[in-house]
This record gives sequence, structure tokens and C-alpha cells, in this order.
Amino acid sequence: MIAKPHLLSLCKDISKAAGRIKLHVRKTPLEYSPWLSDVGKSKVYIKLESEQITGSFKLRGAFNKLLTLKESNDEVFLTNGVITASTGNHGAATAYASSKVGTPVTIYVPETTSDAKLKVVKQFGGSVKFHGEDCVEAEVTARNAAKESGMHFVSPYNDLVVVAGQGTIGVEIFEDLADVDAVFVAVGGGGLIGGIAAYLKSVKPEIKMIGCQPSQSAVMLESVKAGKILDLPSGDTLADGTAGGIEENSVTFDLCKYLVDEWILVSEEEISRAVYQFMENHHKIVEGAAGVAIAAYLKDHNRFQGQNVVIISCGANITMKKLKEVSLQWDQI
Repeated sequence: MIAKPHLLSLCKDISKAAGRIKLHVRKTPLEYSPWLSDVGKSKVYIKLESEQITGSFKLRGAFNKLLTLKESNDEVFLTNGVITASTGNHGAATAYASSKVGTPVTIYVPETTSDAKLKVVKQFGGSVKFHGEDCVEAEVTARNAAKESGMHFVSPYNDLVVVAGQGTIGVEIFEDLADVDAVFVAVGGGGLIGGIAAYLKSVKPEIKMIGCQPSQSAVMLESVKAGKILDLPSGDTLADGTAGGIEENSVTFDLCKYLVDEWILVSEEEISRAVYQFMENHHKIVEGAAGVAIAAYLKDHNRFQGQNVVIISCGANITMKKLKEVSLQWDQI
């Protein structure tokens, strides 16, 4: 179990990260949702990380890692830059942060990465290399390349400095809504929910953290149930940002195991419908991973009646092709 001193230490690191990255990222809106509030007879707020620079929450962790390296005057970092691996959003975030910090970045991505995410990565000057079918294969290759070259590897989630950056979302939520009761978060590698939960559970332990995953790719949930990280296949999902396995010995596993109170799995149909309904009701585009958290609330809202609920809209990087498919699917109903 995560020791209390360790959790408090991470909470302090998150508070420091909030100050470190403040001038580099947006404080995203916490927007009240009349639609979801009416559906669930509760007060529902959407944390719009989908409106973050580069279109996802990943910018927070990337900036915290790169600025921490810069503050340490790390010679290898300043001279050679960094290597990372990503399904797209982390790569785009690291490319953007690197361009602002002034250091080069090489990004390994799975061959299944969406065109929308690749476009964002490339527009910020990241050098892209393809390897493997999912994020774990890309991560292993990237880590090996970093070892061989002596460069720093920036993990999408398996790094407490990155997790602390993502946890700054929790700082903003608590600043804007201290009486929050439950937070719904899509889970892939676990860095987002791990960081948010570490902060919120430290300042208000009774907050319920709800982990949300696609039924097609529930690797973290199955690992938590088994008590160890499992090597499981990940199916195709609209929520490609949550797809893939978990790196062996990931620091996020214990965070998810001990800080996530409940888990909700959603089908591809539920994810697609949530993306469509969010566009219809909020007039905003979100990607499939954000749809996972929205779908989870729509699926299980009855238990949260009368509560203050926050749903993390984690990203907006979705292809027009997928958006058209989603619209065609639900316009006909």
C-alpha cells in the first residue's frame, strides 16, 4: 500500500509542479454541464483539458519533466534533448514543450497512431519514428534508444515527475470546487488519474476517484484485480489514447491500486454515443478517451445523485474521419 508520507511527498511535488508550469499551460475551464446535471440529478462539471494547448492534458506532465531537467542544468538534456514514446498526445505535448524549452525531441509512436495526433506532433517539430502495435512496444524501443545514446527518456506515465505534472489538474479542480464529491477519469497508463487522485486524496480523502476504461482495453483494471501488472492484448477502440498495455514496474500501478475507489467499463457504442452527445449538448469536440469518462457517468449516474461530480475531458485530438463516423452512427437514430 502507498505509505502516507510518500503520498504527502507526491502531493507537495504536485503543488511545486503547479507553480513551475503555471506560465506555460492554460488553467482550463471547469464548466458546469446542464445536460449531464439534468441526466443524473446532480451537479456535473467538465474539466476541459480538451482545451489545453496541444489539445490534451499531457502538456502538464511534459512541461514539468522538461523544466525540472532544465532547472537541474543537466548537460545531456541541454545538449542532446530527449526521447519519448507516445500514442500521440504525449508526443505532441513533449514536442511543443521541447520547442519552448529549446531542446530537440525524438518521438517513437505505435504504427496505429491516429493521423490527427501525428499531425500535431509534427507541427511542433518533433522527429517521429514508428515502432510496434501499441504504446508498450514503442516505449521499450524508445527506452533502449535512450540508453544507447545516453539521452533522457520522457515516459508518458511511468515517471513521478510526469505524474506530478498531470496532478496539477487536481490543484485546479480543488481551487474551483473544493466541495467536489467524485471525479471521473479515463485510464490508460494511469498517469492522469494517479496524479489527480494523489493530490485530491491528500487534501480531501473522502473524494471518490472513478477509473473509467473501454471494455476493449481494460489492462489497468484487470491488473489491479490481479494484484500485479498483466501483459494483456488491447483491442481496437475509439478511445485510442487509453489503449495499450502497461510498462512493467510502472509507478502508476500502486497509485491506481490504492487510490482509485471504483472502476467503470464502457462499450464502444457507449463511448461513441458520449462523444456525439457531448458535441450536441456542449458544442465542443472531444476525443474518444474523453468520451470514456463521459460515457461512464452516463452509464452509472444513479449512484451520484445530489453530488458534485467532475468529469475530466482529457483531450480533443480526433480525426475528422472518426468524427464523421460517430455523427453518421447517431444522426440516423
